[in-house]
Amino acid sequence: MTESRKPRRYLAPALVACAVATSHAAELTIDRLFDAPALSGPTALGMQVAPDGSRVTYLQGKPGDKDRLDLWEYNIHDARARLLVDSSVLASVHETLSNEELSRRERQRTAALSGILEYSFAPSGRALLFPLGGEIYYYDLTAPANEALTKITHSQGFATDATVSPKGGYVAYVRDQNLYAYDLSLRTEKALTSDGVGPIKNGMAEFVAQEEMDRSTGYWWAPDDQHVAFVRVDETPVKVTQRFEIAADNVATFDQRYPVAGGPNVLVRLGVADVATGATTFVDLGANTDIYLARVNWLPDGKTLAVQRESRDQHRLDLLLVDIATGRSRVVLSETSPTWIELNDELTFLKRSREFIWASMRDGYQHLYLYDYDGHLKRRLTAGEWNVDDFRARAIKAVDESHRLVYFASTEAGAIERQLYRASLDTDDPHRTTRISQRSGIHSITMSPDAKFYVDNFNSTEQTPQVGLHDRDGKLMTYLLENALNEQHPDASYRADNAVPEFGTLKASDGQLLHYRLFKPLHFDASHHYPAIVEVYGGPGTQRVTDSWTGSSFTQILTRAGYVVFQLDNRGSASRGTAFQAPIHERLGEAEVADQVLGARWLGSQPFVDASRIGVWGWSYGGYMTLMLMFKAPDVFRAGVAGAPVTDWSLYDTHYTERYLGRPQDNAAGYAASSVLPYAGDLKGKLLVIHGMADDNVLFLNSTKLFRRLQDLGKPFDVMVYPGAKHGLLRQHDGRHAYATIERFFDDSLKR
Repeated sequence: MTESRKPRRYLAPALVACAVATSHAAELTIDRLFDAPALSGPTALGMQVAPDGSRVTYLQGKPGDKDRLDLWEYNIHDARARLLVDSSVLASVHETLSNEELSRRERQRTAALSGILEYSFAPSGRALLFPLGGEIYYYDLTAPANEALTKITHSQGFATDATVSPKGGYVAYVRDQNLYAYDLSLRTEKALTSDGVGPIKNGMAEFVAQEEMDRSTGYWWAPDDQHVAFVRVDETPVKVTQRFEIAADNVATFDQRYPVAGGPNVLVRLGVADVATGATTFVDLGANTDIYLARVNWLPDGKTLAVQRESRDQHRLDLLLVDIATGRSRVVLSETSPTWIELNDELTFLKRSREFIWASMRDGYQHLYLYDYDGHLKRRLTAGEWNVDDFRARAIKAVDESHRLVYFASTEAGAIERQLYRASLDTDDPHRTTRISQRSGIHSITMSPDAKFYVDNFNSTEQTPQVGLHDRDGKLMTYLLENALNEQHPDASYRADNAVPEFGTLKASDGQLLHYRLFKPLHFDASHHYPAIVEVYGGPGTQRVTDSWTGSSFTQILTRAGYVVFQLDNRGSASRGTAFQAPIHERLGEAEVADQVLGARWLGSQPFVDASRIGVWGWSYGGYMTLMLMFKAPDVFRAGVAGAPVTDWSLYDTHYTERYLGRPQDNAAGYAASSVLPYAGDLKGKLLVIHGMADDNVLFLNSTKLFRRLQDLGKPFDVMVYPGAKHGLLRQHDGRHAYATIERFFDDSLKR
């Protein structure tokens, strides 16, 4: 059953020095996980390389407020980092956000952050643009510091999603559901759309695009600044329902158009606005309007759009090329799947030849292919039983057309790592790749446009996030944020008591390998029988078990409290190929549960684990999995905490749910079997359900439906609800109380 690798518990030299220096570790508390400075040390977010390669910019939290982000730069010529914009100088710490911006941040998982959350470069690399507090700011990097900043908007309304046009002549942004262009030379604003009101929204990504399709914008600049492609969303077909947000001192009612599985979606049109005249040409997306607009890209000529159109059943993805003068489109290539299609972020059009790079999972793993503009395959670029993949970021990092090379992230070195590779666009052997990064772990790469150097935001079980500047062959040039694990590091006083994970694999019933991470408790004694907690997510699109930093996590609180902690990526999880993902098709909560039960039984067989005291907890899909495990394997799990769980998939949104289960009217048996409610009668152990009472993603209705079912069955259970809290409450202030509640629940359930 078991195929375990030798546990990797060795320490880096800097880490050893730190551990020796702090043999008596300080007490790590839940509050400390949230307080500043961050235990993982300074972290760079939103890393970008200037178009001219002169500098690297990033967002970084304040020393005393790690969640309020400022804009920084590292000047490559000067080899010096400096603060560019202090967010607290421009906007109140308690800034008021529009409802649209609040929802957008919730979708982007940035609701716990404040300050400057996004920015973009002018094409010259000499200026930056960012929104803050509903206003748009333009920062001239060539001007003296006291003259560099210009506010473009002046409180006409809350502006969001601002970008500089490719040639630097304009700034576009969305305000009051309409798209605007600001002429930087004339300092004038022009509305490119005017009918955005009520259910009509222009230039904005719809709910499922933001939440499920990783598309947070709804407009795209042409490379010549002359046109802007934009989405016109009509929410009219989606039924208006009233959602209650229960806060501590009031109950608010919101009209929400939530596209539930099997129901209608919004209507989406794609328009192309002429910036000079304001005229709009709408694109022919086909006769069937019940489709998803997945991705939009411009070809280098500025006259042609590339549109990825996904069918409602998500079995087909078409690439269309569109003549913007007429709006006419033609299908260049199509991908199909008997299960579901993964959306494609790797589409890259070359500038020196009429070719483009396309990613496909047609052979069971995501790989790169080179096509001409007529959709003819020229050659395959990569191959092997691994994925070109970088979690939810683009895997293609740069294309060096002068040397005919593509740089990309992949799992070729192992499923739990991400490394940087390159391959030839003219290869005669797609199995031949060159590995650039070397250290085991997770390399998040941002490459210069000319592919001459890259920034590596690296972390591993042995190294907190560390940002280095490397040449194209991987040689370290300098550190931007070394984040050394020395005596001055924020984690130094806690380091000696941190649990370092052990990695291994188990075999699923179909023979596929399941990767796990195991954390042993503080002062581990192999002769002792410890209680254990399975931390589960288990859902598609996510990978939990990676060679990544875990020092500043709730897991470390649990190991210090005397628990063995176990994490396993079951079938259905991401980044392992089609065969690994496909078993969940048309029925959720079956293959995933079988794999997690397999893992828990293996865990219980270890001589240092008390098999009668195993708990499980998870959030969102992990909350759903916790319920399924407690109900379907009541003799394995003694206690469980289900956070913000989906309990009935007919209550969840169209794009996510139908990708795996189809529509309820077409797969009634699958929906019934995938709901937790039919199995609730088998609950034996102790159960705690946690939910935010203003959750607009996994609606609170999911939990109230479960409460009623368990009450009707006469089953005892515990509840903790958070007034005013949304789906991401663990990352916000309520997380302190929620984590403390979880720990207390397990102490009461597994230690007595």
